[in-house]
Amino acid sequence: MAASVDPLVVGRVIGDVLDMYIPTANMSVYTGPKHITNGCEIKPSAAVNPPKVNISGNSDELYTLVMTDPDAPSPSEPNMREWVHWIVVDIPGGTDPSKGKEILPYMEPRPPVGIHRYIFVLFRQSSPVGLMVQQPPSRANFSTRMFAGHLNLGLPVATVYFNAQKEPASRRR
Repeated sequence: MAASVDPLVVGRVIGDVLDMYIPTANMSVYTGPKHITNGCEIKPSAAVNPPKVNISGNSDELYTLVMTDPDAPSPSEPNMREWVHWIVVDIPGGTDPSKGKEILPYMEPRPPVGIHRYIFVLFRQSSPVGLMVQQPPSRANFSTRMFAGHLNLGLPVATVYFNAQKEPASRRR
């Protein structure tokens, strides 16, 4: 059973980044042992390494994973919306991003101010796209909608997001 989009509407993921859609696949995302659920808080220091992502489906299906931050550089003035953190294409169903083609290497969350949303969006591909995709010229001002349109990916099949904010500097004595 695919997840509900209600938390994505409440968290303004649908609207700011995505259009309304009906989830048709399951995706589990973990930072270390912590399972990411919509709207949970993750410390940036816990997300330094790429998360573990498990994608449902059959090996004859291919998926694209995009991770973005629509709140860059600040939630009150997101003039760099969206900051793209990771792009992997041609991921076989039933596997994880390590089995796909990484277009843009993972970049850990570094929210400078405010609470940022970090969104994992999964698309089902109709055919391999690895040869058609180039690395974006910049991580800033990426558009998940335009990217999906360019590759004819259609609407997402699964999405999950977490919140993160800048961690206080440790005090040294």
